[in-house]
Amino acid sequence: MKIAFFELEDWELEALRKTRFEGHTLELSAEPMSARGLARDGDADVVSTFIHSTLDRATLERLPKLKFIATRSTGFDHIDLAFCRERGIPVANVPSYGENTVAEHTFALILALSRNIHKAFVHTLARDIPFQALRGFDLAGKTLGVVGAGRIGLHAIKIAKGFGMQVVAFDLRRESLLAEVLNFRYVSLDELLAASDIISLHCPYTPRTHHLLNLENIRKVKRGALLVNTARGGLVDPAALTQALDEGILAGAALDVLEGEELLKDERQILEQPLAQDKLRMLLLNHSLLNRDNVVITPHIAFNSREAVERILSTTVENIRAFLAGSPQNVVSSS
Repeated sequence: MKIAFFELEDWELEALRKTRFEGHTLELSAEPMSARGLARDGDADVVSTFIHSTLDRATLERLPKLKFIATRSTGFDHIDLAFCRERGIPVANVPSYGENTVAEHTFALILALSRNIHKAFVHTLARDIPFQALRGFDLAGKTLGVVGAGRIGLHAIKIAKGFGMQVVAFDLRRESLLAEVLNFRYVSLDELLAASDIISLHCPYTPRTHHLLNLENIRKVKRGALLVNTARGGLVDPAALTQALDEGILAGAALDVLEGEELLKDERQILEQPLAQDKLRMLLLNHSLLNRDNVVITPHIAFNSREAVERILSTTVENIRAFLAGSPQNVVSSS
């Protein structure tokens, strides 16, 4: 079989050149996968991509021999799962690689907002230190609302307890023993929004969680709260977020992900092809967020520690080997 890897960094290229898939051909590329870039690898049996490749129907239809997809991520919203089910193409992800990694970045963002670190950096460069304007607040005694108490969410709860915070959580699956051991309470989403000083999102993006925070429920947020999103951009309606910041419902936001972030990453797409009105509006809203001093944005790097990316590649190789051996693992979509 032909196995094609896309979006590889230099260290990944080096590591994979030393990896053996006996009896199979390996093709390695640093470029994202797209419908336009499949001239060489259109005959691939197995493909592995990161999150910046869009595996939509148009792209997948140009891979007639495709039998397996191994995404080097936990999320899989960049893959057309419905098409994969139609064609009987299993999709495997990396379900666990960085619970601590993402949770640590979450608290880096929380501290940036709570202690005005991003503002202090800019003022220090300008040799202008307005102490009163840079005054922050303690996390101890504040309430953290965790939306999605899975692996990453639970790790965030553990860290919060180290800061002396109270914690409430919303999740469709409730683990009462864990709640007792870690000393947090499960509540409804509305209760969480009303009670939390800081809201942190840690749930997957699905049709059910699309715009989980929206124009309707954003008004239920405790006035002056902070919002942190290290999960997926589509969980938050950017129009609702912008309105909440404008009206002071949210005092600030820290975002590692944005809905439509792929447009910010490569705005040349706007010139190369017509852009739907809703996507153009989303792009403009995201630009407005970039210009706010009470919003901290990082470029989807919550996962990006040395240890975590090594675990991602290792698990991906294991996923491919398991498929080649006839026993696929970590499958999120299959026939």
